Amino acid sequence: MRGHFERHVPSDNMARFYHLEIQPTLFGYWSLRRSWGRIGTRGRDRYETFATVGEALAASRRLEAEKCRRGYVRLPEQLDLPLASGA
Repeated sequence: MRGHFERHVPSDNMARFYHLEIQPTLFGYWSLRRSWGRIGTRGRDRYETFATVGEALAASRRLEAEKCRRGYVRLPEQLDLPLASGA
């Protein structure tokens, strides 16, 4: 599960992003990666580990709701294009 959010306030010269991603770990747990910062920069990352995917999803939904209350807008997810085979 992924989610990408942005907030733009031109009058304050504000252009921020927030990214959420849930993925399994090598040890059977689930990791929630949060990335945030100014658009155009690498930003910062924080990882949280959960015992179940349900716990990770609940934390992700809570963070998503918080960001939407603060004016962030969820952007549509872009899918990766398949690599062309030697044709």
